[in-house]
Amino acid sequence: MAGLYIHIPFCHSKCIYCDFYSTPRIDSLDQLLDALLREYQRRHDEISETFSTVYIGGGTPSIIPTDKLAQLLRSLPVGDAKEFTIEANPEDITSEAVKAWRDMGINRISMGIQSFDDIELKAIGRRHSADDAARAIETIIGHGITNISCDLIYGLPGQDAASWRRSLDRLLAYRLPHLSAYCLSYEPGTALYARMTAGKIRPTDDEALEEMYALLCRRAAEHGYEHYEISNFALPGMRSRHNSSYWTSTPYLGLGPGAHSFDGSVRRYNPGDLKTYITAADITVIDNENDDDRFNDVIITSLRTSDGLDLGKLTEKRRNYLIKTASPFVTDRSMIKTGQNLRISEPAWFRSDAILRELIV
Repeated sequence: MAGLYIHIPFCHSKCIYCDFYSTPRIDSLDQLLDALLREYQRRHDEISETFSTVYIGGGTPSIIPTDKLAQLLRSLPVGDAKEFTIEANPEDITSEAVKAWRDMGINRISMGIQSFDDIELKAIGRRHSADDAARAIETIIGHGITNISCDLIYGLPGQDAASWRRSLDRLLAYRLPHLSAYCLSYEPGTALYARMTAGKIRPTDDEALEEMYALLCRRAAEHGYEHYEISNFALPGMRSRHNSSYWTSTPYLGLGPGAHSFDGSVRRYNPGDLKTYITAADITVIDNENDDDRFNDVIITSLRTSDGLDLGKLTEKRRNYLIKTASPFVTDRSMIKTGQNLRISEPAWFRSDAILRELIV
């Protein structure tokens, strides 16, 4: 099993909270598509297995004309993918687009809704309305793609527990196979961060955020969802296979500016720069990790999930270190140790960053 990630960096406009690499320069689309194929030809030997998952992310890949996307995919080995995802925004969803994606073999759509409150959507610079999001979900289902994941964000400017519950319950009512819910973060370099430092936006306090997180966990469980990763919930059997590969050290090849890769032992990345990606012969950088770095990778990725970390796969030295360091968290029940398995409890996931900082070396 291996995954293929394709990064399409184009967006109509930048959401104020986003720190992923993106650009509005869609006039460079043809050059990007050519560069993606060149990169694949140069690097395809890094992954010996066929791709069982494909994920087209961004940016906003749903803004690409479907004929251009089909042209790219015809030149890549995506035909064996069991899960084939494209990220989309509600304003790009049309009957024609969904039919074309389905004909390309795409069988899963991950859509950024973020809120069903128009005031909250406007505050973060989203281009769609709540009704647009509802229509988009119904259009996708109506044209034969039922494997849908939608994103929500809690802690938005002006949001409170009541409006968060309304958004959450409206999405849960669709009983989609998968949903992701993220706590709004203020990342340096984003417009959101600049507005916060200028005093124009006040972050939601931790107590309110924890209340929203608890509501999320409770309502999702009541609707039959499995909370299998910090921000991800799925109906039984509907976990995201591709995203799970990141958390289980499964090899994946990342193409495009800003994309990351892992061949099972070595991590690589492409700097986030479209012009350089298009013009340079090779910009892929090897992430020179030492043993401590690789151990930290295992801790950070495994403990993001409900499956947790298998201590039996560690060396005796690493295992003893982790058992000792995790002991205070096991005592206060923010971590759970069962045999050779160690995991963070669901309530403690909300403060998982603080726990992980204590565990890494």
